[in-house]
Amino acid sequence: MFDKRRIITIANQKGGVGKTTTAINLATALAAIGQSVLIVDLDPQGNASTGLGIDRRDRKVSSYDILIGEAAVGEAAVETAVPNLSIVPSTMDLLGFEMEISQSQDRAFRLKKALISAGAEKFNYILLDCPPSFNLLTMNAMAAADSVLVPLQCEFFALEGLSQLLETVDQVRRTVNPALDIQGIVLTMFDARNNLAQQVVNDVRTYLGEKVYQTLIPRNVRVSEAPSYGKPAILYDLKCAGSQAYLQLASEVIQRERMRKVAA
Repeated sequence: MFDKRRIITIANQKGGVGKTTTAINLATALAAIGQSVLIVDLDPQGNASTGLGIDRRDRKVSSYDILIGEAAVGEAAVETAVPNLSIVPSTMDLLGFEMEISQSQDRAFRLKKALISAGAEKFNYILLDCPPSFNLLTMNAMAAADSVLVPLQCEFFALEGLSQLLETVDQVRRTVNPALDIQGIVLTMFDARNNLAQQVVNDVRTYLGEKVYQTLIPRNVRVSEAPSYGKPAILYDLKCAGSQAYLQLASEVIQRERMRKVAA
């Protein structure tokens, strides 16, 4: 256990890169090795909530409620089928969040305030699953986080999207969160048979060096099927290549945290 919790924003302005899949399965893997984990679903589509089996009818209190100050994290957090893993679910109410608070002086810090409310203190890791755009929800996530973890699909335009995201992180550092760090880059949807995918891996590693995790998340049918059953891939099929990769990624995250603490 760490003496300080870690808040990690999982973000990419591009959709379809495995962001929510990474949030769900990394959280599950961290929970499986004894960490107490919370996901905060900040995407109005609510895919992380659905992927963890939280029925829309059961989302009585949501991330919208904690953002507008009407509920504490402890009231909104729902236990999942995974021991040690809870989620603050999302609803479509989030679509109106930006318009409702756009004139508020603390509009970028609503989530940061919420994460010090009752019930949040018991988690070792809080993972913030963002929408696939840079809007006020993503800004709130980055303002509240210690670091940003970036899932990056192994495809032709990956580096272009990555540079845009790194510029966004720099902007957040300059304006609302000077301590924000890049937790790491996770390369997703890797196909070893595809020469272009390997070239993307090489290019990203050359560009960002040790910030890129060694674990490659492969394209995997079982990982794609799991959300339709309301389960993380690690519960749906532990032995599949995708589940094993997310377990390796969790080990890397923990190892980096230990190194970070030693360096501090």
